[in-house]
Amino acid sequence: MFNRIVQVPIDDDLLAALDELSQAQRSSRSAVIRRACREYLRRVREAALDEAYERGYRRIPEDTALGEAQASLAARSLPEETW
Repeated sequence: MFNRIVQVPIDDDLLAALDELSQAQRSSRSAVIRRACREYLRRVREAALDEAYERGYRRIPEDTALGEAQASLAARSLPEETW
């Protein structure tokens, strides 16, 4: 895969922190930035999925009667715990 060069302005404090981290991890500054970008994108995607999941349950709420019936059936069909 070919990596493109992207110029991004970064303030001095952030640059110093990136350099410190890259030295501590024995990695390049670019590698640290790539990992940070990937992690950020993963978190954004995860948050979007969580929001979609919540919207679905707000639109069609869970029927508590179904959960109660399942719990009752499970209690009757599973042996009682001895511990």
